[in-house]
This record gives sequence, C-alpha cells and structure tokens, in this order.
Amino acid sequence: MIPPATSPGPLRALAAETAAGQSGAPEIFLWVVLPYIALTMFVAGHVWRYRYDKFGWTTRSSQLHESRLLRIGSPLFHFGILVVLIGHIGGLVIPKSWTEAAGISEHTYHVTAVVLGTIAGISTLAGIAILVYRRRTVGPVFLATTRNDKFMYLLLVLAIVLGLVATVAANVVGGGYDYRTTISPWFRGIFFFQPDPALMAGAPVLFQLHALSALALFAAWPFTRLVHMLTAPLGYLTRPYIVYRSRDVQLGSRGPRRGWERV
Repeated sequence: MIPPATSPGPLRALAAETAAGQSGAPEIFLWVVLPYIALTMFVAGHVWRYRYDKFGWTTRSSQLHESRLLRIGSPLFHFGILVVLIGHIGGLVIPKSWTEAAGISEHTYHVTAVVLGTIAGISTLAGIAILVYRRRTVGPVFLATTRNDKFMYLLLVLAIVLGLVATVAANVVGGGYDYRTTISPWFRGIFFFQPDPALMAGAPVLFQLHALSALALFAAWPFTRLVHMLTAPLGYLTRPYIVYRSRDVQLGSRGPRRGWERV
C-alpha cells in the first residue's frame, strides 16, 4: 500500500532548496536565521526590560535642557516616521493581490507610495538631523547623552538613509522596482515559518542593506529608549486630580516689618 503524499515542511523544503543550489548558506543565514534572531531579541528583550527595568522604561526626556530645537525636530521626526511605518505595514503585510482586488492599480499604488514615502523619509531624516545636532551642540543635552543613545541614533540614521536612498535609486532615478513581489512575500513568510531566502537574494543590494539595518535596529530596540513607542499614558485617564494648596502671604494680624526679623 502506497502512503499518501504529504507536502514537505518548511525546514525540509529549505533543505531541498539548499541541496539544489537555489539558496546557499550565506543566504540562509542572512534571510532565515538573522530575522528569527532579531525577532527573538525584540520580543524577549521587551519582556526582560518590563520585568527587571520598569523604571528605566522611559524616553529620558531632555526638554528641560533645551526646547527650541526640540519643538522643530521632534514633530518632523515623529510624524515622518509614523507615515513611514504605516507605509511599510501597508507594503509588506498587505498582499499585492488584495490592493488589486480593491481596485487600486499598480501605477496608482506605485506613485502614491513613492511620493508619500519620499516626503515622509525626507521629513524623518530632517527631524533626526536636527535632534542629533541638538544633542551634539547643546551642552546639558550632550552630557545627558549615553553611549546607548549614540548607538541607537547610529542604527536609526543608517536604516532611514538606506531606505530613502533605496527608494529614490530604484523608483525615482531607476526604472522602478516592485518589492511587493519579492521582499513582501519573504517578510510575511517569516511569521508563517516559511521564509524564502531566494526572494531576498534576488533583491537590489540597497534593499538588502536596508533590511539588514532594520533587523539590527529591531534587535537592539528593547535595550534603548525606543521602548517608549510601546507605551501609552493610559493611567492619566483614571488617576485622581492632584490638589495644590497655597498658603496666604500674611499669616498673622501684624503687618510685615522692614528689615530682618528677630529670631
């Protein structure tokens, strides 16, 4: 009796691809092993940070030291990175067939993504440039900057610059590159334990470097001040009011005298 044929599991299929020469050891390490290392560090790191460093889970705001440059750079960076994040979620998570079924043509999606992505990327880059300049030139802010902060800024700037350069080089200067047919399926495959390293191996080098910088950023995320992104001041909605009481200036019936009071 012949046993029924079964579909190979993801690990067996990956081993078959490696044996066939489609994906070598470097590709498997970069696009299969590294993503799971980064994902594990991202999740486990946040759990560890919440359990053992709750009081360190903060932005360590430096607004009291300087606010003029902060009022310019912070909105530029935060609103820009929010649009960038939404664009990445839409492009990586939502399959191309879904947008086509919704009536959004490839040309419309491409133009919208490139225009909005470029504007948001420039806004984010300008914002973080102002914030870095502020940390380098304002004395009290510079003294409050740790090595951890410098490493975080390096990873952030690297990921932002590589993403912006990759977008401009491929879709503005070049002839265009549809990452939703290669990078997006690879990204979704990570969460289904079926990543295809061959998809990323064929992507342009700038997109590969951008993906690797993003993996490094997410691996370091839980151990930096970026953890504040996953918090919200919900307790402020239910906490009681803080009552402030003031004392009268004149405490007794006698008026104040000139000069020093006797002890």
